[in-house]
Amino acid sequence: MRLSFSSLAAAALVQHSLASTVCRTGQTVELDGIPYYLPATPVTTLHHNDFHGTFTKDNTLTPLTVITANGSSYGGSDLANTIASYKADDDVFSEGFLEAIYVQYIGFKPRGHDWKAASYSNATNGTAAVLHQQVEKSSVIPPGPYFISSTGAVYEAWRLYSDFAGAFTEPLLANGDGTYSVLPAGVSGQSLAVAVPSRLYFTKTADKPLAGVRLGIKDIYDIAGVKTSNGNRAWYHLYPAAEEHATPVKRLIEAGAVIIGKMKTSQFANGETATADWVDYHSPWNPRGDGLQDPSSSSAGPGAGAGSYSWLDITLGSDTGGSIRGPSQVQGLYGNRPSHDLVTLENTMPLAPELDTAGFLTLDPAIWMEAAKALYGKNITISRKYPKKIHNYDLPTNVTEPGDQLFVDFLSKVSSFLGAKVQDFDVDEAWNSSRPNSTQSSLDDLLNITYPILISQEQTRLVRDPFYEDYAKAHDGRRPFVDPAPLVRWAFGDSYPNNTVDIANANRTLFQSWWSNNVLVADNATCSDSLLFYVGSEASVNYRNQYLDSPRVPFGFSISRVSPFWGGPDFVIPLGSAEYFSNITLHNEVLPVTVDIMAARGCDGMIFGLVQDLVKAGIIKPSVAGYDNVDGGQILFRRGY
Repeated sequence: MRLSFSSLAAAALVQHSLASTVCRTGQTVELDGIPYYLPATPVTTLHHNDFHGTFTKDNTLTPLTVITANGSSYGGSDLANTIASYKADDDVFSEGFLEAIYVQYIGFKPRGHDWKAASYSNATNGTAAVLHQQVEKSSVIPPGPYFISSTGAVYEAWRLYSDFAGAFTEPLLANGDGTYSVLPAGVSGQSLAVAVPSRLYFTKTADKPLAGVRLGIKDIYDIAGVKTSNGNRAWYHLYPAAEEHATPVKRLIEAGAVIIGKMKTSQFANGETATADWVDYHSPWNPRGDGLQDPSSSSAGPGAGAGSYSWLDITLGSDTGGSIRGPSQVQGLYGNRPSHDLVTLENTMPLAPELDTAGFLTLDPAIWMEAAKALYGKNITISRKYPKKIHNYDLPTNVTEPGDQLFVDFLSKVSSFLGAKVQDFDVDEAWNSSRPNSTQSSLDDLLNITYPILISQEQTRLVRDPFYEDYAKAHDGRRPFVDPAPLVRWAFGDSYPNNTVDIANANRTLFQSWWSNNVLVADNATCSDSLLFYVGSEASVNYRNQYLDSPRVPFGFSISRVSPFWGGPDFVIPLGSAEYFSNITLHNEVLPVTVDIMAARGCDGMIFGLVQDLVKAGIIKPSVAGYDNVDGGQILFRRGY
């Protein structure tokens, strides 16, 4: 075994005869070249002479594997099978933890059975001791990898990973009292360290369906005990740590999810482009293709993290005008903008409450659905009765560009699977033929400034003005720094009367009613009378090493604005990847191809059910972290991680 460790306990400062309180914050160790964090408080203490007789050196830590046996017939071959499953199922566990093995029997311990350490030497550096004893259920230690001290104190092992994608703002740990604090550990590589617990510590139950699921949180959601930045350094340092969780965070914690950190957002959740607009914080890195593509925003950190790290199960983002869908599309992830108001957003920074939603970005469609059920609760019902009509909005039906074949195959397979008829859909044509009598405007004219008015005037009222006032009081009348993109949008809102937001909402409501009654209509049998598909991404490039013009106001109407204005679900589904020629690497690389699916408002559960059935039928697959969302592979320029 190669084990080194360093204490992270804070040193006491004694000055002018006043002593500070020393607070233990845990320690880091390295086992066979892998860094681990050990929380300050042990999970238990093992009082057994067999162990203490083997490990007698003071202040030492020994790797330990804990196994639970539920019957007296559990023997050597069972032990080998259990360890094999640990290796297959858990990224925290490794051979090095087999230096000591502790088998705890629930019920009867077999008589006369003994394991000799010499007869079990599966560890990298040999197994020094195997202890087995009968225990009460109340004293069972969750199975998995640990470290044991010379006094018998048993500590969890949290593996430390490097945030090489720059996706996190602060890695976090639960304090055990409902609050969180910043992880007091680091790793080499000029990146934050993120700690993840062993998956073996957790057992999913009906009450805890997300037990052990590793979750990253976009840094607009409050987490008790931790500061929120909203992508702005002045905001982070002006306000104290949050006292309560945001409602979505609270629900996910209650379902058993393990929050491992807060993740980057473009400033105040406004859209920003890498290099051009990010000033206060650096934009995260999109792992796909040449590694120099924009990660999209504003859920940039959740998207980059989910696409880069196989050890990160799911991330919580937000979508106002495309902030989940954009990062999901360019990183080849499953992502959902839900129907509006499926979960309330207390203790969450607003952009425009009429449009703001909370949703997920992930590689795994199964975890996606389970997380959605926990987050939205009774507001969604998973169903598996599907419409027989598909609106095709500009999905190619002939192959002329890389990626076209994926759309052609998807449309053919899904329509066949559903027994559905595919109809081409033109939103402008549909509007012009059935628009309300109260307007003669085209969609572009009716909705051209609706989105920028709502996000600018609402955020000015709810966020900017109180922030400016608080900062001025704290800093002798000064104004805080704000990135160019929010400033441009806020200035646009300032140029219109305050009642313009009412006009914008009236136009949005007019469109909402028309769409619900004419395009994606509620249906008693299938929830929605039809589905609508449109192109999410098709290996299109957006290099982050380009200097662009100043940020602009997000005018206009497009298919991606339908969901925000109408309030219904819009889900991103990865189909595969396609080639493009990179002007960075001067090679052919690959980028994601995705499709967006919409259904009637409130039919989120039907789309989740459809996705699971399409996975089961082999029509779509889970995505993979790394260079390619289909085959994975080492991320370019990230060698050594």
